Amino acid sequence: MRVLPFPVRAVVSLGLAALCATTAKAAEPSVLNLYSARHYQTDEALYSNFTKQTGIRIQRVDADDAGILARLKSEGTSSPADVVLLVDAARLWRAEVDGLFQAVRSPALESKIPAQLRGKDDGQGSQWFGFSTRARMVIYNKQMVSKADVDTYEKLANPALKGKLCTRSGSHPYNLSLFGSMTERLGAAATENWLKGLVSNMARTPKGGDTDQIKATATGECGVAVVNSYYLARMLRSSKPEDRDAVEKIGYVMPDQAAAGTHMNIAGGAVARHSKNREAAVKFLEYLASDAAQAYFADGNNEWPVVKSVKISNPALDSFGTFKMETTPISVIGMNQVKVQQMLDRVGYK
Repeated sequence: MRVLPFPVRAVVSLGLAALCATTAKAAEPSVLNLYSARHYQTDEALYSNFTKQTGIRIQRVDADDAGILARLKSEGTSSPADVVLLVDAARLWRAEVDGLFQAVRSPALESKIPAQLRGKDDGQGSQWFGFSTRARMVIYNKQMVSKADVDTYEKLANPALKGKLCTRSGSHPYNLSLFGSMTERLGAAATENWLKGLVSNMARTPKGGDTDQIKATATGECGVAVVNSYYLARMLRSSKPEDRDAVEKIGYVMPDQAAAGTHMNIAGGAVARHSKNREAAVKFLEYLASDAAQAYFADGNNEWPVVKSVKISNPALDSFGTFKMETTPISVIGMNQVKVQQMLDRVGYK
């Protein structure tokens, strides 16, 4: 048998090693890099079910919406992100405008998700897709405030509520989106005057999250507060005595039923602009629109699914009943964000 010279043997050995490494790598399950602003423990089952169905393993980076957008910008073309999940409509719009997403043409997504809950379609497909909705609702202490006094957003600025209003930071995305919507409804001047009224009615400096507003309203520290519906639904479903006691003391209302309807925010997702695994990314978005995943948004995190045919079984959501939802375009709400922040600065809304 002929023996190859050492240099040749070395090259052949290296080539075989490289081939083996490539083969081993190809045999590994696909990996999807997910940048997520969803910080809900219940979503773990959502992700693990996707892996069970597809064999695609999810590597997740968690941050808030602003942090994720900043990271995508700084990473540029070297970003490992394949899918981006955000929990605010205006931030989805902002990322679209900044070119952080790529268009997706998917019959499965387009047939299930309403057009108003998708990003702009430039002929190549939509930039992002909404997968769940939540209402920006009003809660009130039943011993301090009557429902008729808080059944519109505008009434929250009435002098009768002086010293009774609580909210989280005015600059939080949930509030910025609501205020952007109000700017479209009322006009800039009237909205700024309304925000000034909110500041005058504060029971305390804005702080904490929405659950904190609910608890403070139950104790009477606040008479009225603005919260996302899934926070209240979570407490309505809780078996903790302190949560049950709190919800017994408060009432709630979906505002503006005789006008534009209750402001709705969305959680949505997109394929990252520089995704290295587009096929898996699209497959994940399509999975989020499946009946099983949509039902999980409702049952797991108390959000309304966007696929209307999906049947849900959630007593807390059922207790909110049917109500008129706002239809203000997300792009309009997003475009109003800078204007709103300037208003908040002028009126001293912390």
